[in-house]
Amino acid sequence: MTKEYDKKFSVSILLWMREDKPRQEGMDYWSGPHSQIIAASPGLSEYRQQHLSETQHSFWPGTAGLETSISPDRRIDGIAEVTFDNLLSPVVGRHQTALAFKDEVNVFRRTLMHMGFPFSSRWFKTAEQSGSQLRDVLYIRRKEGVSSASFKKFINDSFAPEISKVAGVTETRSQVYMPWNKATWDTPNVAHDNPKAEHLHASVIIGFRNQEAREEFYKTIAPKLNHQLISHASAVHAYQIDQTLTYVENGQKTSL
Repeated sequence: MTKEYDKKFSVSILLWMREDKPRQEGMDYWSGPHSQIIAASPGLSEYRQQHLSETQHSFWPGTAGLETSISPDRRIDGIAEVTFDNLLSPVVGRHQTALAFKDEVNVFRRTLMHMGFPFSSRWFKTAEQSGSQLRDVLYIRRKEGVSSASFKKFINDSFAPEISKVAGVTETRSQVYMPWNKATWDTPNVAHDNPKAEHLHASVIIGFRNQEAREEFYKTIAPKLNHQLISHASAVHAYQIDQTLTYVENGQKTSL
């Protein structure tokens, strides 16, 4: 039987731009000088930046008991996706990580690292293998009373696989997080406030063949998924990804 997914060792760092500078100035610095610090790290399999829309968010179809609206202060500006080759990669890359720590204050006002167990991220084989013209990311908060194990099984074995089989979906990546801990990414002079009520417990990135496929997904598929979601999740925060920039792919720096 064909394997439905590849297991990856990855982390996601949620980023908020400084407010004393124009947002685009911060996004440009992140995609320019700051990106090269991370891209130079040894032991990376992939490094992508997801630049999130400032206005296109909170569009997951609503249903009773599921929060879909994102408050202005918690609206994320971007995601640094880092995928490691192996368990030693974070160690061999610690010099570049130290440089990134020092540079964060130049561009970010808040950063939060989210990580799962090594090789627990799943990159699914999708029904369609063409490139992604559009991408969205869903951030999901676990419902109170639902165990971590039950939630993880739902995301990885039910929710994400179902999305991967939808016509017009070209990419599905799920990541279920370990409990958030400030100490994992406690950069100096940058905020790391993350009240328990605001914690996020999983993400799913979805790629679409085109705008028509995206519209059809939210019109017909997403409302059906709510029937499962409300048993496991208390919030789904959806963002449109304005652009995906890939700096390392298959272990090699790109020409971006």
